[in-house]
Amino acid sequence: MTTTAASTAAVTTTPLGARRTPLLSLLPADGALAWVRRGEGLVGWGEADRLEVTGPQALEEAAAWWAERCARTAVTDPLGVPGSGPVVFGSIAFDPAAGTSVFVVPEVVVGRRGGSTWVTVTGEDPDAVVETSEQHAATSIGGLAYADGALDPVAWCGAVAAAVARIEAGELDKVVLARDLLVSADRPLDPRRLLLRLAERFPDTWTFAVDGLLGATPELLLRRTGRDIDSRVLAGTAPRGAGAADDRLAAGLEDSAKDHAEHAYAVDSLADALRPFVEQLHVPERPSVLTLPNVRHLASDVRGRQRDGDTTGLLELVGAVHPTAAVCGSPTPVAARVIGELEGMDRGRYAGPVGWLDSRGDGEFGLALRCAQLTGADGGRQARLFAGCGIVAGSDPIAELAETQAKLAAFQAALED
Repeated sequence: MTTTAASTAAVTTTPLGARRTPLLSLLPADGALAWVRRGEGLVGWGEADRLEVTGPQALEEAAAWWAERCARTAVTDPLGVPGSGPVVFGSIAFDPAAGTSVFVVPEVVVGRRGGSTWVTVTGEDPDAVVETSEQHAATSIGGLAYADGALDPVAWCGAVAAAVARIEAGELDKVVLARDLLVSADRPLDPRRLLLRLAERFPDTWTFAVDGLLGATPELLLRRTGRDIDSRVLAGTAPRGAGAADDRLAAGLEDSAKDHAEHAYAVDSLADALRPFVEQLHVPERPSVLTLPNVRHLASDVRGRQRDGDTTGLLELVGAVHPTAAVCGSPTPVAARVIGELEGMDRGRYAGPVGWLDSRGDGEFGLALRCAQLTGADGGRQARLFAGCGIVAGSDPIAELAETQAKLAAFQAALED
Protein backbone atom coordinates (compact mmCIF):
# COMPACT_ATOMS: atom_id res chain seq x y z
CA MET A 1 0.00 0.00 0.00
CA THR A 2 1.34 3.45 -0.94
CA THR A 3 -0.11 6.80 0.00
CA THR A 4 0.93 10.43 -0.09
CA ALA A 5 2.31 11.93 3.06
CA ALA A 6 0.20 15.09 2.88
CA SER A 7 -1.33 16.19 6.19
CA THR A 8 -5.07 16.56 6.33
CA ALA A 9 -6.37 20.12 5.90
CA ALA A 10 -9.71 21.74 6.60
CA VAL A 11 -12.48 20.98 4.09
CA THR A 12 -15.05 23.67 3.28
CA THR A 13 -18.20 23.29 1.17
CA THR A 14 -19.78 26.46 -0.21
CA PRO A 15 -23.19 26.55 -1.96
CA LEU A 16 -23.08 28.22 -5.37
CA GLY A 17 -26.81 28.31 -6.09
CA ALA A 18 -28.38 27.33 -9.38
CA ARG A 19 -25.28 27.61 -11.59
CA ARG A 20 -25.63 26.41 -15.17
CA THR A 21 -22.01 25.95 -16.27
CA PRO A 22 -21.62 22.32 -17.39
CA LEU A 23 -19.60 20.44 -14.79
CA LEU A 24 -17.32 18.76 -17.29
CA SER A 25 -16.39 22.11 -18.83
CA LEU A 26 -14.74 23.13 -15.54
CA LEU A 27 -12.07 20.45 -15.66
CA PRO A 28 -8.42 21.29 -16.29
CA ALA A 29 -6.37 19.32 -18.78
CA ASP A 30 -4.44 17.39 -16.14
CA GLY A 31 -5.77 15.28 -13.30
CA ALA A 32 -9.42 15.27 -14.33
CA LEU A 33 -11.78 13.45 -11.94
CA ALA A 34 -15.42 13.01 -12.91
CA TRP A 35 -18.66 11.19 -12.22
CA VAL A 36 -21.47 12.88 -14.17
CA ARG A 37 -24.85 11.79 -15.56
CA ARG A 38 -27.32 14.11 -17.28
CA GLY A 39 -25.33 17.13 -16.11
CA GLU A 40 -25.36 16.23 -12.43
CA GLY A 41 -22.70 14.60 -10.30
CA LEU A 42 -19.17 15.53 -9.26
CA VAL A 43 -16.00 16.75 -10.92
CA GLY A 44 -12.68 17.37 -9.21
CA TRP A 45 -9.08 18.32 -9.74
CA GLY A 46 -5.88 18.73 -7.79
CA GLU A 47 -4.58 16.09 -5.42
CA ALA A 48 -4.85 16.65 -1.67
CA ASP A 49 -4.13 12.99 -0.98
CA ARG A 50 -3.72 9.71 -2.81
CA LEU A 51 -3.74 6.00 -2.02
CA GLU A 52 -2.57 3.13 -4.22
CA VAL A 53 -3.32 -0.26 -2.76
CA THR A 54 -2.94 -3.90 -3.81
CA GLY A 55 -3.62 -7.18 -2.05
CA PRO A 56 -6.32 -9.46 -0.65
CA GLN A 57 -7.46 -6.79 1.84
CA ALA A 58 -7.16 -3.85 -0.56
CA LEU A 59 -10.67 -2.47 -0.13
CA GLU A 60 -10.67 -2.94 3.64
CA GLU A 61 -7.38 -1.03 3.80
CA ALA A 62 -8.78 1.72 1.56
CA ALA A 63 -11.90 2.01 3.74
CA ALA A 64 -9.77 2.28 6.89
CA TRP A 65 -7.53 4.90 5.25
CA TRP A 66 -10.53 7.00 4.21
CA ALA A 67 -12.23 6.69 7.62
CA GLU A 68 -9.04 7.73 9.42
CA ARG A 69 -8.55 10.67 7.09
CA CYS A 70 -12.13 11.86 7.55
CA ALA A 71 -11.87 11.49 11.34
CA ARG A 72 -9.04 14.04 11.49
CA THR A 73 -10.58 16.50 9.03
CA ALA A 74 -12.20 19.75 10.13
CA VAL A 75 -15.31 19.99 7.94
CA THR A 76 -17.55 22.96 7.18
CA ASP A 77 -20.51 21.66 5.17
CA PRO A 78 -23.81 23.52 5.40
CA LEU A 79 -25.42 21.28 2.74
CA GLY A 80 -24.92 17.78 4.10
CA VAL A 81 -26.08 16.11 0.87
CA PRO A 82 -24.50 13.11 -0.85
CA GLY A 83 -21.25 14.31 -2.41
CA SER A 84 -20.78 17.45 -0.31
CA GLY A 85 -18.01 17.68 2.26
CA PRO A 86 -14.93 15.44 1.93
CA VAL A 87 -14.98 13.21 -1.16
CA VAL A 88 -12.63 10.58 -2.55
CA PHE A 89 -12.73 9.30 -6.13
CA GLY A 90 -11.79 5.65 -6.61
CA SER A 91 -10.88 3.34 -9.47
CA ILE A 92 -10.57 -0.26 -8.31
CA ALA A 93 -8.68 -3.00 -10.12
CA PHE A 94 -10.75 -5.76 -11.70
CA ASP A 95 -8.80 -8.09 -9.41
CA PRO A 96 -8.02 -5.95 -6.34
CA ALA A 97 -5.81 -8.70 -4.88
CA ALA A 98 -3.46 -8.64 -7.88
CA GLY A 99 -3.97 -5.21 -9.50
CA THR A 100 -3.47 -1.70 -8.18
CA SER A 101 -6.50 0.31 -7.09
CA VAL A 102 -6.24 4.10 -7.00
CA PHE A 103 -8.02 6.56 -4.67
CA VAL A 104 -7.64 10.32 -5.11
CA VAL A 105 -8.83 13.09 -2.77
CA PRO A 106 -9.17 16.24 -4.92
CA GLU A 107 -8.20 19.71 -3.80
CA VAL A 108 -11.37 21.04 -5.44
CA VAL A 109 -14.71 19.29 -6.05
CA VAL A 110 -17.68 20.89 -7.78
CA GLY A 111 -20.97 19.06 -7.34
CA ARG A 112 -24.49 19.41 -8.67
CA ARG A 113 -27.65 17.70 -7.45
CA GLY A 114 -31.26 18.66 -8.06
CA GLY A 115 -30.15 21.82 -9.86
CA SER A 116 -28.12 23.10 -6.88
CA THR A 117 -24.37 23.49 -7.23
CA TRP A 118 -21.63 23.60 -4.61
CA VAL A 119 -17.84 23.67 -4.38
CA THR A 120 -15.73 21.85 -1.80
CA VAL A 121 -12.15 22.94 -1.20
CA THR A 122 -9.41 21.29 0.81
CA GLY A 123 -7.23 24.00 2.32
CA GLU A 124 -7.39 27.34 4.07
CA ASP A 125 -8.47 29.64 1.22
CA PRO A 126 -11.92 28.57 -0.03
CA ASP A 127 -12.37 31.84 -1.94
CA ALA A 128 -9.51 31.08 -4.34
CA VAL A 129 -11.58 28.50 -6.20
CA VAL A 130 -12.93 27.36 -9.51
CA GLU A 131 -11.28 29.38 -12.18
CA THR A 132 -10.10 27.00 -14.85
CA SER A 133 -9.94 27.38 -18.59
CA GLU A 134 -12.99 26.44 -20.66
CA GLN A 135 -12.87 23.19 -22.59
CA HIS A 136 -13.05 22.92 -26.35
CA ALA A 137 -14.56 19.59 -27.37
CA ALA A 138 -13.92 20.35 -31.04
CA THR A 139 -10.14 20.57 -30.61
CA SER A 140 -8.64 18.16 -33.12
CA ILE A 141 -6.24 15.42 -32.05
CA GLY A 142 -5.36 14.72 -35.67
CA GLY A 143 -5.17 11.33 -37.31
CA LEU A 144 -5.65 8.06 -35.44
CA ALA A 145 -3.86 4.74 -35.88
CA TYR A 146 -5.31 1.55 -34.37
CA ALA A 147 -3.48 -1.66 -33.54
CA ASP A 148 -4.53 -4.99 -32.08
CA GLY A 149 -4.10 -5.43 -28.37
CA ALA A 150 -3.33 -8.73 -26.64
CA LEU A 151 -5.24 -10.81 -29.22
CA ASP A 152 -6.10 -10.08 -32.84
CA PRO A 153 -9.74 -10.67 -33.88
CA VAL A 154 -9.08 -14.21 -35.18
CA ALA A 155 -7.28 -15.26 -32.01
CA TRP A 156 -9.97 -13.68 -29.86
CA CYS A 157 -12.69 -15.60 -31.71
CA GLY A 158 -10.67 -18.72 -31.03
CA ALA A 159 -10.72 -17.88 -27.32
CA VAL A 160 -14.51 -17.48 -27.47
CA ALA A 161 -14.87 -20.85 -29.18
CA ALA A 162 -12.70 -22.44 -26.49
CA ALA A 163 -14.84 -20.84 -23.79
CA VAL A 164 -18.06 -22.13 -25.39
CA ALA A 165 -16.60 -25.64 -25.51
CA ARG A 166 -15.76 -25.49 -21.81
CA ILE A 167 -19.25 -24.19 -21.00
CA GLU A 168 -20.91 -26.94 -23.03
CA ALA A 169 -18.68 -29.48 -21.27
CA GLY A 170 -20.17 -28.35 -17.96
CA GLU A 171 -17.10 -26.59 -16.53
CA LEU A 172 -18.99 -23.31 -16.01
CA ASP A 173 -22.17 -21.50 -17.02
CA LYS A 174 -20.91 -18.13 -18.25
CA VAL A 175 -17.65 -16.26 -18.74
CA VAL A 176 -17.06 -12.66 -19.80
CA LEU A 177 -14.22 -12.31 -22.29
CA ALA A 178 -12.82 -8.88 -23.13
CA ARG A 179 -10.41 -7.58 -25.74
CA ASP A 180 -8.32 -4.45 -25.99
CA LEU A 181 -7.52 -2.12 -28.88
CA LEU A 182 -4.56 0.26 -28.97
CA VAL A 183 -4.83 3.75 -30.45
CA SER A 184 -2.25 6.43 -31.22
CA ALA A 185 -3.13 10.01 -32.15
CA ASP A 186 -1.17 12.71 -33.93
CA ARG A 187 -1.57 15.04 -30.94
CA PRO A 188 -2.03 14.51 -27.19
CA LEU A 189 -5.35 13.04 -26.09
CA ASP A 190 -7.11 15.75 -24.07
CA PRO A 191 -9.39 14.03 -21.52
CA ARG A 192 -11.75 17.02 -21.52
CA ARG A 193 -12.57 16.56 -25.18
CA LEU A 194 -13.23 12.86 -24.65
CA LEU A 195 -15.41 13.32 -21.56
CA LEU A 196 -17.52 16.08 -23.12
CA ARG A 197 -18.12 14.04 -26.25
CA LEU A 198 -19.01 10.92 -24.29
CA ALA A 199 -21.45 12.84 -22.10
CA GLU A 200 -23.08 14.48 -25.12
CA ARG A 201 -23.61 11.21 -26.99
CA PHE A 202 -24.43 9.01 -23.98
CA PRO A 203 -26.30 11.22 -21.49
CA ASP A 204 -27.94 8.26 -19.74
CA THR A 205 -24.58 6.72 -18.80
CA TRP A 206 -22.21 7.78 -16.02
CA THR A 207 -19.27 9.64 -17.54
CA PHE A 208 -16.21 9.00 -15.36
CA ALA A 209 -12.54 9.81 -15.07
CA VAL A 210 -10.06 8.65 -12.42
CA ASP A 211 -6.29 8.59 -12.84
CA GLY A 212 -6.36 8.45 -16.63
CA LEU A 213 -9.16 5.86 -16.92
CA LEU A 214 -12.03 7.53 -18.84
CA GLY A 215 -15.35 6.22 -20.01
CA ALA A 216 -19.14 6.28 -20.07
CA THR A 217 -20.56 3.32 -18.21
CA PRO A 218 -24.21 2.27 -18.42
CA GLU A 219 -23.85 -0.06 -15.42
CA LEU A 220 -24.23 1.07 -11.80
CA LEU A 221 -22.65 -1.48 -9.47
CA LEU A 222 -23.78 0.07 -6.16
CA ARG A 223 -25.18 3.37 -4.95
CA ARG A 224 -25.52 3.95 -1.21
CA THR A 225 -27.68 6.85 0.02
CA GLY A 226 -28.16 6.65 3.77
CA ARG A 227 -29.10 2.99 4.15
CA ASP A 228 -30.69 2.67 0.70
CA ILE A 229 -28.80 0.51 -1.81
CA ASP A 230 -29.36 0.64 -5.59
CA SER A 231 -27.81 -1.18 -8.53
CA ARG A 232 -28.40 -1.36 -12.28
CA VAL A 233 -27.40 -4.73 -13.73
CA LEU A 234 -26.78 -5.03 -17.47
CA ALA A 235 -26.20 -8.26 -19.38
CA GLY A 236 -27.49 -9.29 -22.78
CA THR A 237 -26.77 -6.99 -25.71
CA ALA A 238 -28.11 -6.31 -29.20
CA PRO A 239 -26.80 -3.88 -31.83
CA ARG A 240 -28.80 -0.98 -33.19
CA GLY A 241 -30.12 -0.88 -36.74
CA ALA A 242 -31.88 1.46 -39.13
CA GLY A 243 -35.65 1.78 -39.42
CA ALA A 244 -37.58 -1.48 -39.19
CA ALA A 245 -34.36 -3.41 -38.63
CA ASP A 246 -33.87 -1.58 -35.34
CA ASP A 247 -37.31 -2.67 -34.14
CA ARG A 248 -36.57 -6.27 -35.13
CA LEU A 249 -33.29 -6.22 -33.21
CA ALA A 250 -35.05 -4.84 -30.13
CA ALA A 251 -37.73 -7.52 -30.32
CA GLY A 252 -35.08 -10.17 -30.80
CA LEU A 253 -33.30 -9.07 -27.62
CA GLU A 254 -36.53 -9.15 -25.62
CA ASP A 255 -37.25 -12.69 -26.84
CA SER A 256 -33.68 -14.07 -26.75
CA ALA A 257 -33.36 -17.06 -24.43
CA LYS A 258 -29.56 -16.81 -24.67
CA ASP A 259 -29.51 -13.14 -23.59
CA HIS A 260 -32.04 -13.69 -20.80
CA ALA A 261 -29.96 -16.58 -19.47
CA GLU A 262 -26.84 -14.40 -19.53
CA HIS A 263 -28.75 -11.65 -17.74
CA ALA A 264 -30.12 -13.98 -15.07
CA TYR A 265 -26.61 -15.09 -14.08
CA ALA A 266 -25.59 -11.45 -13.56
CA VAL A 267 -28.67 -10.49 -11.53
CA ASP A 268 -28.54 -13.61 -9.38
CA SER A 269 -24.86 -13.13 -8.56
CA LEU A 270 -25.43 -9.53 -7.42
CA ALA A 271 -28.57 -10.38 -5.41
CA ASP A 272 -26.93 -13.36 -3.71
CA ALA A 273 -23.93 -11.23 -2.70
CA LEU A 274 -26.13 -8.42 -1.33
CA ARG A 275 -28.58 -10.52 0.71
CA PRO A 276 -26.39 -10.85 3.82
CA PHE A 277 -26.28 -7.05 4.10
CA VAL A 278 -29.71 -5.83 2.98
CA GLU A 279 -33.38 -6.37 3.60
CA GLN A 280 -36.39 -5.60 1.42
CA LEU A 281 -34.37 -6.60 -1.64
CA HIS A 282 -36.37 -5.95 -4.79
CA VAL A 283 -35.30 -7.82 -7.93
CA PRO A 284 -37.48 -7.33 -11.04
CA GLU A 285 -39.09 -10.49 -12.34
CA ARG A 286 -38.13 -9.59 -15.89
CA PRO A 287 -35.51 -7.15 -17.21
CA SER A 288 -36.35 -4.06 -19.19
CA VAL A 289 -34.57 -2.99 -22.37
CA LEU A 290 -32.14 -0.09 -22.06
CA THR A 291 -31.65 1.70 -25.39
CA LEU A 292 -28.38 3.54 -26.02
CA PRO A 293 -27.25 5.19 -29.26
CA ASN A 294 -25.02 2.26 -30.26
CA VAL A 295 -26.49 -0.83 -28.51
CA ARG A 296 -29.38 -2.13 -26.42
CA HIS A 297 -29.04 -4.02 -23.14
CA LEU A 298 -31.28 -6.07 -20.89
CA ALA A 299 -31.37 -4.11 -17.63
CA SER A 300 -32.58 -4.78 -14.09
CA ASP A 301 -32.70 -2.13 -11.36
CA VAL A 302 -32.14 -3.88 -8.02
CA ARG A 303 -33.00 -2.05 -4.79
CA GLY A 304 -32.69 -2.80 -1.12
CA ARG A 305 -32.11 -1.29 2.30
CA GLN A 306 -29.09 -2.06 4.43
CA ARG A 307 -30.03 -3.98 7.56
CA ASP A 308 -30.38 -2.02 10.79
CA GLY A 309 -27.23 -2.42 12.82
CA ASP A 310 -25.12 -3.49 9.83
CA THR A 311 -22.04 -1.27 9.80
CA THR A 312 -20.58 -2.46 6.48
CA GLY A 313 -19.34 0.53 4.48
CA LEU A 314 -19.75 1.12 0.78
CA LEU A 315 -16.22 0.03 -0.14
CA GLU A 316 -16.70 -3.23 1.75
CA LEU A 317 -20.06 -3.74 0.02
CA VAL A 318 -18.38 -3.14 -3.33
CA GLY A 319 -15.79 -5.75 -2.41
CA ALA A 320 -18.52 -8.21 -1.44
CA VAL A 321 -20.42 -7.98 -4.74
CA HIS A 322 -17.52 -7.52 -7.19
CA PRO A 323 -16.98 -9.19 -9.57
CA THR A 324 -20.53 -10.03 -10.56
CA ALA A 325 -21.35 -12.39 -13.39
CA ALA A 326 -21.89 -9.28 -15.55
CA VAL A 327 -18.12 -8.74 -15.82
CA CYS A 328 -16.67 -12.10 -14.79
CA GLY A 329 -19.03 -15.06 -15.15
CA SER A 330 -20.58 -17.89 -13.18
CA PRO A 331 -19.46 -19.61 -11.04
CA THR A 332 -17.18 -16.66 -10.30
CA PRO A 333 -13.99 -18.52 -9.25
CA VAL A 334 -14.12 -20.78 -12.29
CA ALA A 335 -14.90 -17.90 -14.65
CA ALA A 336 -12.02 -15.85 -13.24
CA ARG A 337 -9.64 -18.73 -13.89
CA VAL A 338 -10.92 -19.17 -17.46
CA ILE A 339 -10.49 -15.43 -18.10
CA GLY A 340 -6.88 -15.71 -16.98
CA GLU A 341 -6.32 -18.68 -19.27
CA LEU A 342 -8.07 -17.40 -22.42
CA GLU A 343 -8.16 -13.58 -22.45
CA GLY A 344 -4.43 -13.04 -22.79
CA MET A 345 -4.27 -9.60 -21.16
CA ASP A 346 -4.10 -7.79 -17.84
CA ARG A 347 -7.40 -5.94 -17.40
CA GLY A 348 -5.93 -3.49 -14.91
CA ARG A 349 -8.82 -1.30 -13.76
CA TYR A 350 -11.03 -2.11 -16.76
CA ALA A 351 -14.32 -3.70 -15.59
CA GLY A 352 -13.47 -2.80 -12.00
CA PRO A 353 -15.58 -0.53 -9.77
CA VAL A 354 -15.17 3.22 -10.35
CA GLY A 355 -16.87 6.13 -8.61
CA TRP A 356 -16.81 8.19 -5.43
CA LEU A 357 -17.40 8.06 -1.67
CA ASP A 358 -18.06 10.86 0.82
CA SER A 359 -17.36 11.12 4.55
CA ARG A 360 -20.93 10.06 5.49
CA GLY A 361 -20.56 6.77 3.62
CA ASP A 362 -22.76 7.80 0.69
CA GLY A 363 -21.43 7.24 -2.79
CA GLU A 364 -21.77 5.65 -6.21
CA PHE A 365 -19.65 3.04 -7.96
CA GLY A 366 -20.22 1.88 -11.49
CA LEU A 367 -18.27 -0.62 -13.53
CA ALA A 368 -15.49 0.76 -15.70
CA LEU A 369 -16.91 -0.19 -19.10
CA ARG A 370 -16.94 1.58 -22.50
CA CYS A 371 -13.65 3.05 -21.42
CA ALA A 372 -10.01 3.68 -22.25
CA GLN A 373 -6.84 4.00 -20.24
CA LEU A 374 -4.74 6.96 -21.32
CA THR A 375 -1.26 5.49 -21.12
CA GLY A 376 0.80 8.67 -21.15
CA ALA A 377 3.07 7.03 -23.70
CA ASP A 378 4.56 9.01 -26.58
CA GLY A 379 3.71 12.39 -25.12
CA GLY A 380 0.18 11.46 -24.07
CA ARG A 381 -0.87 10.41 -27.56
CA GLN A 382 -1.73 6.77 -26.81
CA ALA A 383 -4.60 4.93 -25.15
CA ARG A 384 -5.85 1.41 -24.61
CA LEU A 385 -9.55 0.77 -25.32
CA PHE A 386 -11.54 -2.13 -23.86
CA ALA A 387 -14.76 -4.02 -24.57
CA GLY A 388 -16.12 -7.40 -23.55
CA CYS A 389 -19.18 -9.62 -23.73
CA GLY A 390 -20.76 -12.50 -21.89
CA ILE A 391 -20.17 -15.97 -23.32
CA VAL A 392 -22.74 -18.69 -22.62
CA ALA A 393 -23.73 -21.97 -24.26
CA GLY A 394 -24.51 -21.32 -27.91
CA SER A 395 -22.53 -18.08 -28.17
CA ASP A 396 -21.25 -17.45 -31.69
CA PRO A 397 -17.67 -16.09 -31.84
CA ILE A 398 -18.33 -13.86 -34.86
CA ALA A 399 -21.44 -12.36 -33.24
CA GLU A 400 -19.52 -11.78 -30.00
CA LEU A 401 -16.71 -10.07 -31.92
CA ALA A 402 -19.29 -7.79 -33.54
CA GLU A 403 -20.66 -6.98 -30.08
CA THR A 404 -17.23 -5.90 -28.86
CA GLN A 405 -16.79 -3.75 -31.96
CA ALA A 406 -20.12 -2.00 -31.27
CA LYS A 407 -19.02 -1.32 -27.70
CA LEU A 408 -15.58 -0.07 -28.76
CA ALA A 409 -17.30 2.30 -31.16
CA ALA A 410 -18.68 4.25 -28.19
CA PHE A 411 -15.20 5.47 -27.26
CA GLN A 412 -13.90 5.62 -30.82
CA ALA A 413 -16.63 8.14 -31.65
CA ALA A 414 -15.27 10.43 -28.93
CA LEU A 415 -11.77 10.17 -30.39
CA GLU A 416 -12.58 10.86 -34.01
CA ASP A 417 -13.00 14.31 -35.55
